[in-house]
Amino acid sequence: MAHNFLSDPWMDAVEALRDEAPEPPAMMKDLILNITVTGGPDGDRDVHLSSGQFERGHAEGAPTKLTVPYDVAKSLFIEGNPQAGMQAFMSGQIKVEGDMSKMAMQAAGTPSAEQQAFQEKIKALTA
Repeated sequence: MAHNFLSDPWMDAVEALRDEAPEPPAMMKDLILNITVTGGPDGDRDVHLSSGQFERGHAEGAPTKLTVPYDVAKSLFIEGNPQAGMQAFMSGQIKVEGDMSKMAMQAAGTPSAEQQAFQEKIKALTA
């Protein structure tokens, strides 16, 4: 069953897949990134990425915080469209606080076949 991106049922479904998650790319292994997603169907949501996995709430001590509109976050993280993120950043839709180099690390590298297959599972859960 598909759920709204970042809704509580979506987060529950993604957490249930954690044991199947492949090893993250080397550049993301130690990355912690706080993200506030604005304007979603369930309101604004605070999440963080930790080693490539979405977690609820912000992580204490994360070096970078992004504020991203819902449609851009969904396009970037679910549809895997880095151009949407770049366009949104260049037009001022994405706000960055802290270490901007961490944001660039998020986009670094080509995902492995296992990572792509796992991403397809996440995409299938997402409305």
